[in-house]
Amino acid sequence: MRVKLEFASSARSTVGLEWEIMLADPATGDLVGRAPELLAALEAESADERHTVTGELLTNTIEVTSGIGDSVAHAVDDIANAITAVRAATDPAGVELLSAGSHPFAQWFDQQVTDKSRYHTLIERTQWWGRNMMIWGIHVHIGVEDQRKVFPIINALAGFLPHLQSLAASSPFWAGERTGYASNRALVFQQLPTAGLPWPLHDWSQYESYLDDMVRTGVMADATEVRWDIRPAPRWGTIEVRACDGLSTLPELASVAALVQVLVEDFSRQLDEGKTLPELPAWFHRENKWRAARYGLEARVIVDAAGTQRPVREHLAETLEALTPTAVELGCGREFGGIATILDGGASYARQLAIADAAGGELSAVVQHLIREFRSGPESSTEEP
Repeated sequence: MRVKLEFASSARSTVGLEWEIMLADPATGDLVGRAPELLAALEAESADERHTVTGELLTNTIEVTSGIGDSVAHAVDDIANAITAVRAATDPAGVELLSAGSHPFAQWFDQQVTDKSRYHTLIERTQWWGRNMMIWGIHVHIGVEDQRKVFPIINALAGFLPHLQSLAASSPFWAGERTGYASNRALVFQQLPTAGLPWPLHDWSQYESYLDDMVRTGVMADATEVRWDIRPAPRWGTIEVRACDGLSTLPELASVAALVQVLVEDFSRQLDEGKTLPELPAWFHRENKWRAARYGLEARVIVDAAGTQRPVREHLAETLEALTPTAVELGCGREFGGIATILDGGASYARQLAIADAAGGELSAVVQHLIREFRSGPESSTEEP
């Protein structure tokens, strides 16, 4: 019997955020596996709050999650409150917080896997690649009120994955090496089974057929193991964008979330008007993902099915101009405008590379930069500590 999966009722264009955060030693900058001891108090503390604080695959990571936000600001406020609660535990414990798609110099073999059966099962199956999942990201959920809209919107939104990936790119280093990529995480994460770009499905029944195939053949246990860069989240009634590296600062998280919200709402309005949403061939999506991972905001991306190529900065600037009225209507005009700030000041990968250059390649300086940014917001690439 084929899998039947309900898509939960959800208010249109509501926002939910998840942010994976590293725990580090303040002096050395190296990762510390202290999440289990810290979470014992934090999980209880957040039980009556809108936000939650939980563990992740590795003991060097915590994840903070918002409640359902009526606006980007509403969800971001939840995240800010969660960070405040986390700091109340980490500051006395002598633990620092930072976020990026990868840690500049930490080694996979020094990290401990969280003691949960689902994580042990994942590592048993994926072995070396699984142990190398020293990656941190953000997930943006946007409410969709009609199941029939889910895959048309996902397919259209996939055309903007390179834009989102470029803005969020923050993993230019890997295990002490300069990779030459703006987002090394993007290429590492897709090594997991069921991760990577979404399959080009066109309606919910095709998704149910896909899940049925995956469950019958032992690829996955259920829909939660679909790890696509954009996926439906049936339990919440949302589309979830998972392609972005961990943003280094809260204002940047807010801006990327606003861009996702505005794009989803714009596509939803086009469907309401009876329009057919644009789609790109799968081979263009794959190329765009590689270009964004490699070049970040300097990438040229393919923007339509005819193969038109545009600098991602230019195409983002045009998108901002065209969709600002929608952002204002949604109440996220300020956060949406922050995209221009990222374009002007550079994404996290560029700031990290500049710090490394100024420090003669010393990557502990990059970690200290990320720790400062997580506390205070984006800083100039040339600013002295």
